[in-house]
Amino acid sequence: MCLLPQDRRHLSHALEIAAAAAAFASPNPAVGCVLTRNGEAFAEGAHRYDQRDHAEIVALKQAAARSQPTRGATAYVTLEPCSHHGRTGPCADALIAAGIGRCVVATADPNPQVSGTGLARLKAAGIDVCLAEPTHPLAQRARRLNDAFAFSIAHARPFVTLKAALSADGKLAPPPAARTATAPHWLTGPAARADVQGLRHASDAILTGIGTVLADNPSLTDRTGLPRRRPLLRVVLDSHLRTPLHSTLVTSAANDVLLCCTAAASPQQEHTLRAAGVDILRLDGPSLVPKKVLDALFATQIRSVLIEAGSTLNGGFLAAGLVDKLVLYYSETELGAGALPFAAGQPSPYILQGQLLRPSRAAFAHGTAAGGTAEDVRIAGYLHDPWPATLFPRG
Repeated sequence: MCLLPQDRRHLSHALEIAAAAAAFASPNPAVGCVLTRNGEAFAEGAHRYDQRDHAEIVALKQAAARSQPTRGATAYVTLEPCSHHGRTGPCADALIAAGIGRCVVATADPNPQVSGTGLARLKAAGIDVCLAEPTHPLAQRARRLNDAFAFSIAHARPFVTLKAALSADGKLAPPPAARTATAPHWLTGPAARADVQGLRHASDAILTGIGTVLADNPSLTDRTGLPRRRPLLRVVLDSHLRTPLHSTLVTSAANDVLLCCTAAASPQQEHTLRAAGVDILRLDGPSLVPKKVLDALFATQIRSVLIEAGSTLNGGFLAAGLVDKLVLYYSETELGAGALPFAAGQPSPYILQGQLLRPSRAAFAHGTAAGGTAEDVRIAGYLHDPWPATLFPRG
């Protein structure tokens, strides 16, 4: 094991820097870098897409601005330094030119075309390279931070998370007859709903169906109050453009609402919606195919999609094998046999839970109940591992 106690401290700080700037990095990965000498940090940086420079370059420029020499220093980087020319030059070459003596890396690059080449270039230049074991907690933190990048770079489509709030008996909503028009039915409490906002903030786009828009009139916004590079793109699958002009989505549109429709949708309605500030995407075919929707979003640099939808759309994406992560919030309420299922045509969410990779559980207080405090429970896990089973072999 090459990680020393001080390595863990500095690499953890680099991860904190990367996480703080993550909402500014997409479609690139979130990366942080810390430069140290004699165990003390003297420069740091994180990647922000609009500012072009990768985290290593930001840190090196900060060191130069502070007149701090870099020869013999240690660089802590959350993702393998790149070795290819993209919008910028290779960061591995920049570290070599700066005279870095040691480089500690949390995880290798998941891009199959470049994985390991940055590490190899550093080693060839005589730099002592320490790559954390994949199972190390810091390596896992680095990977979770870039799940969407790792998946999208390998599969050329966005990483899809399906979130749902469910009753204790695994149902999505009361029967339609029991609901109030255009008013959401809250199953979970404020703490769980606040947690959902964190999921929205970490996503490039949020996707729902026209049924949810007509039933709930949602806003689908990121309400964390945290800054981000681009607004959360609000996407509605609306084959015939039935989204009302008075809906919250339309009246709040600010270049952040996209309605996906088919050729059958009214051109006049498209013109009216566009005039209201809504973007329209027409896709071929008699119906909206989930894979084609994701392909279209990927082409616009969307790398992560959060689904918050109804039973039909949930079932469609699951049936197509296009859900990569599940996040389910269970309340203690039961809705009964007549309630809407979690996902049409799919098994109980409890059965799906048994298929999850790396499942996790968290609880959120939800008011009080007879005999104690009620809880909402979040169960999360992966249906598809976003990271390849093997990266560049160490050695």
